[in-house]
Amino acid sequence: MKTYLEIKVPICYGAPWFSELRKALKNMPVLWQKSFYHITLAFIDDTQNLPDVETIMHKYLDHAHPINITFDKLDVFTAGNGMQIVHLGTNNIPEGFKTLVDNIRHDIGRTYSSIQSDFKLHVTLGRITEAEASIDDVGFLIDEIDFMPFTLTLNEVEYRVFRGRSIFKSTLK
Repeated sequence: MKTYLEIKVPICYGAPWFSELRKALKNMPVLWQKSFYHITLAFIDDTQNLPDVETIMHKYLDHAHPINITFDKLDVFTAGNGMQIVHLGTNNIPEGFKTLVDNIRHDIGRTYSSIQSDFKLHVTLGRITEAEASIDDVGFLIDEIDFMPFTLTLNEVEYRVFRGRSIFKSTLK
């Protein structure tokens, strides 16, 4: 069973910087994410021992504090499946957040569950699935945007079945 752990990112599709991004990429075949913005902390391709994984979530998240992240870049990368991901990111991952993510991922691995991808902090804003879109061209257009960094407090975490039910929810306090 595929499951994933996400921390929700409260951004708005209508934010001025997001509107400017969509306008800059209007001639690109972008499938824009319109809601449900999040950072995937762990995508578990093959979840084993679900009760043990749930215990790990409680161990690390029941007493975790909200995370302040300053988002300071818009960028694009190519995912393992060849799709280009237009995303919001940061050049400065808070050390406590990185440690939390690393610890959760490490302990999940000890349940014989399979996490194949490394952690890459990003908030997916859009996906480009058509091969004719050059990542260099997309990157050039993104670089032209006058983007001002902003800080958000993240406190809603959810562990769920991929495209399915919620298993665990927590509000960091």
